[in-house]
Amino acid sequence: MWLLILSILKSLSEMKLKQNTVNRLKGRYGNWALVTGATSGIGKAIAIALGEAGFNLVISGRREALLNELGTQLFDKHQVEVVPIAGDLSKEEAVTSLLQETAHLTIGIVVLSAGFGTSGNLLQAPLADELNMVDLNCRTLLHISHHFAQQMKSQQRKGAIVLLSSIVAFQGVPNAANYAATKAYVQTLGEGLYHELKPSGIDILCAAPGPVNTGFASRADMQMGAALTPEAVAIPIINAIGKKTTVLPGWLTKLLAYSLMTAPRWAKVRIMGMVMGGFTKHQR
Repeated sequence: MWLLILSILKSLSEMKLKQNTVNRLKGRYGNWALVTGATSGIGKAIAIALGEAGFNLVISGRREALLNELGTQLFDKHQVEVVPIAGDLSKEEAVTSLLQETAHLTIGIVVLSAGFGTSGNLLQAPLADELNMVDLNCRTLLHISHHFAQQMKSQQRKGAIVLLSSIVAFQGVPNAANYAATKAYVQTLGEGLYHELKPSGIDILCAAPGPVNTGFASRADMQMGAALTPEAVAIPIINAIGKKTTVLPGWLTKLLAYSLMTAPRWAKVRIMGMVMGGFTKHQR
């Protein structure tokens, strides 16, 4: 219980990047970072925090106007170089374009925040939407991770790749079965890559937040109760780069994760099913 209380208090204090963290990240990974899903939510909050810390940025997202607006904002306020690259990363041609347009840059931190969720009974969902989610959350994430890890290794330089997992990644979740499965893929991939790439100086971090107040819930057709702000999640994620395999960012994430920690897997599935059932009761 005391460990939980201390973790929550630490989360509440992590609302701004400290200079020693900035110095550590720049000293190890350089001055360039890539953030996908940067037009909203966690991705946008991470991009803003990195821009405030003086990192040059490549930002990616589907909505070109919002992307350009964020790029202008970061340049005007912090005088950092920002390269906006618009595109739907669930499409292979957009991924190829992103990788080609960043080939000349020495990107040391890669944050793969692009993704979306679905909810409700899987058999009642449009299959095309579910497959599109698998493409973005899994295939695209693997493609971009593989590309930059290969690049970092071939150039014999240190790097970090942040994969956006979720608290739903650790068990099956009725009423969000496919979404939870995509995040289980992300979590498992990251845990394995952490050990494969560590000897090459490439750090992998899985960020597994709980409910966050973003556009995610609207797109996933969920009505969430208590939720964290993207800013409360972004700073702990950045702080954990190069330090951990998995971070549970924010006090609510820690509360939920620690409360489920001692439950057997079958019980976690039932509990998460009830939670998700509450988020989706308006669908029935």
